[in-house]
Order: sequence, then structure tokens, then C-alpha cells
Amino acid sequence: MASGSIKSTILGWIRKTTTVNDNEVEAASLSFVFVFILMAAYYILRPIRDAMASDWTDAEVSFLWTLNFFISTALVALFGAIVSRIEFRKFVPFVYIGFAASFATFFVAVQLAPNAQLINKAFYLWVSVFALFHISVFWSLMADTYNKEQAGRLFAIIATGASLGAIVGPLISGVLVGRVGIETMMLVSAVMLLLPIPIIRRLQTLKATRLQNAELQVDGASVRIGGNPFAGFREFFSNPYLMGIGLFIILYTGIGSFVYLEQKNLLAPYELEARATIYAWRDVILNTLTYALAFFVTGRLVSRAGMKVALPLMPLMVIAGMLILAFSPILIVAVGLHIVSKAGNYGLTRPAREMLFTLVSRESRFKTKPVIDIVAYRGGDVIMGWFFAGLTQGLGLGLAAVAAVGAGIAALWAAVGFFLGRRFDSISTAVETTDKP
Repeated sequence: MASGSIKSTILGWIRKTTTVNDNEVEAASLSFVFVFILMAAYYILRPIRDAMASDWTDAEVSFLWTLNFFISTALVALFGAIVSRIEFRKFVPFVYIGFAASFATFFVAVQLAPNAQLINKAFYLWVSVFALFHISVFWSLMADTYNKEQAGRLFAIIATGASLGAIVGPLISGVLVGRVGIETMMLVSAVMLLLPIPIIRRLQTLKATRLQNAELQVDGASVRIGGNPFAGFREFFSNPYLMGIGLFIILYTGIGSFVYLEQKNLLAPYELEARATIYAWRDVILNTLTYALAFFVTGRLVSRAGMKVALPLMPLMVIAGMLILAFSPILIVAVGLHIVSKAGNYGLTRPAREMLFTLVSRESRFKTKPVIDIVAYRGGDVIMGWFFAGLTQGLGLGLAAVAAVGAGIAALWAAVGFFLGRRFDSISTAVETTDKP
């Protein structure tokens, strides 16, 4: 078959099965590949990061989370300051080149000083920073590439690339880490992060040509916290609804911290590569379930049952899981609870929680979302990490007793979710009633 016929066949299939127009095929395909690479590169590193934590006490991990909180808070303000002075599209490639160089540096450092805990802790912190910024920068670039109408049709398709990368990345780690070692996986991820650089340049060309968006610019508010780096913090603390969303996220991260630290302690007897392999296959299952939930459950549940059901549903399931863990504090139960809670969050709770922001003004949303998504998220890690360490190392409680305490926190999480969801449903109903002729 001639190349022209193959191209026509592919274009015909895309036209029939998606909402992508002919002039958007290349840009959408490159964007899909771009985010796929980013997520795969991160999920190659994530099992390695988590495996390292079993060598440290609960207090040591909590201290690292505290450092991460302050680093992330500072970087939110620094990122806003940079993009207010440097053209955003020129800044993006340097973000990924910088991360690639950093992981290549860790590869060399681990070669020179194997099993150095200071290097491992620095790596743990840096991967956590990378997790927050790599995907945020990507979506800001997408907002700078596609207009509003195109985004409405294409972003859901592009986002499937992230879901697929989140499955393939840990699969690569699960297969290779036991054979080539953790340091080689650092180098693999570093090389992968350089692959999007030519994609970024090509997307900038397509923006001005085929996409016809030469005049489109990222709204400054979408990539910075206003002109004042602290404007988002002021807005957050002055709005009870936004503080409610922040509390919901803090409680979610608190439960995640409990489950995470339970796994860490149960995996301590295993070798580092074995832990990384277990975590990798855990993430493969987790992200596959997330993919299925997002496609087949979330939209139907919210539309039929409302947000007052969608938001507290996952916390109620976690209560049951925590009680099971309290009676059976073993590794497979802890890993299973992690899979259920994380899959439920990414596939159900997070999409529902993002809908909460539709009731907030555009200016407030852009200013406070980085504060809520990064500062509140990491703040929850800090609060609950030290709380967990106090229970285990301070009071000497066992895993079963700690799991029972976690069930109580999950109950509070469910209550906050219910009240947020009920308020969302009532306001949405009032707006719909007002809009009716």
C-alpha cells in the first residue's frame, strides 16, 4: 500500500473515532506522546523512590516530607516569579532539560557512592518535587498551544496519554529494576525526559501554522499566582469554600500517608530491588484501575447520584479498608488498600473534586489552585506524617492500632466530602433553576 493511502486510512480512522480535525492530528498526536513520555518517566522513578523509604524510620520520612513542604511552597512562588519575567514557551524546554540533568547526576552519584543514605534521601525529595511540576508545566503548555474550542475537544484525548504512561512506566520498572539495578532506571528516566524537547519545538510551529493560534497566549493567571506570589494564599484563607476544599485534600493526603507508612514498615525486611519491584507492579494495577474508573464510572456516578455521594464514597470505602487492616496488619492488605484508595482518588475523587472549582471565580481559581494542589497537599503529608510517627515511635502503637486511628480520620474525610458535595449540588441546582426561562 502506498504511503499516501496509509496516511488517508489513518486519517479516516481518526476522523471517525475521535473529535480530532485533520489539521489537528499531528499536534494532538505529539501532545499525546509528550505526556505519555512524562508520565512513564515519572513512574519509572516512583517505585524506586518509595522503596528507599523502608530503610528509614517514620520520623525520618516525616522530616523529608516537611522539607518537601517548604521546598514546594517556595517553588510555587519562584515559578510564578520566573514566568512573569520569561516568555513561557521559551522556559518550558529548560524545565525538562533541568530535570533530565538532575536524574543523570543522581545516576553518577549512586555509582560513586552506592547505598549512601544522604544521596537516597536527596533523590527521594527531588522525585517528589518532580512529581508536582512535570505535569503542571505540560498542561500550561497545552493551554498555550490550543484555543478554548480545541481544548474542549482534544484535552480528554491527550490525557489518555498520561494514563497510558502511568501504566507503562511502572511496568518497565517492574520488569527491569531487578535485572539492571535502580541506578540504571535513573538514567533511563533522564534520557526519556530529553525526548519531548523536539516535540515542544514542533508544537510551537504547529500552533502558528496548522492550529492557527499564533496570537494565542497563556493567560498569565493560569501559570502564576498573580503579580504577588502570596496573593493565592490570601485568597485561600479568606474563602471558607476554598478552605473546605483544602481540608478535604489534607485529610485525603493524611489517609494516604497512613497507608504509605504502613506499607513502608511492612516492606522493611525486603531487599531494595525487591521492594521497587513490588511497588512497580502495585502501580501497574493501580493505574489500570484508575483508567477504567475514569472512563466508565466517574461521569455516570456524578450525573446520577450527585457530588454529595461521589465525594464521600471513597472515604467510606477507606474506612472499611482501614478496619480490615486493623484486624489483619499484613503486607498484602496494606498494598491492596493503597491500590483501592489511590485508584478511587485518581479515577473518582479527584475528577469530582476538580468540579468543585467550577463554582469559584476564574481569578480565585487561578490564584488559589496552586496553593491548594501543592501547599495543602504537601501540608497534609507533613501533618499526618508526624502524627503517624508520634503514634508509632512516640506512643509505641502497633500497625493494627494505627490503622484504627486511620479509620477515624477517614470518617472525618467522608464528612467533609459530604458537606462539600451537598453545597455544590445545592448551588448547582439553584443556578440551573435561575437559568431556566
